[in-house]
Amino acid sequence: MAEVEAHITGTVWKIECSVGDEIEEGDTVAILESMKMEMPVESEDAGTVSEIRCEEGQAVNEGDTLVVLK
Repeated sequence: MAEVEAHITGTVWKIECSVGDEIEEGDTVAILESMKMEMPVESEDAGTVSEIRCEEGQAVNEGDTLVVLK
């Protein structure tokens, strides 16, 4: 199991994956908005999305788990 975490504090602007999606290393799983800039969150691991722990519009902190891969 691997977790994809927010690398900055911001707001989830868009979720780019769904439960069951196959993710490769480097794929964008979400886009965060911080200080009027859009920052993609990329997976550091390959796997299948088993859980999405955020919603579009939700405020997140650096280190919060956004997506869980298995």
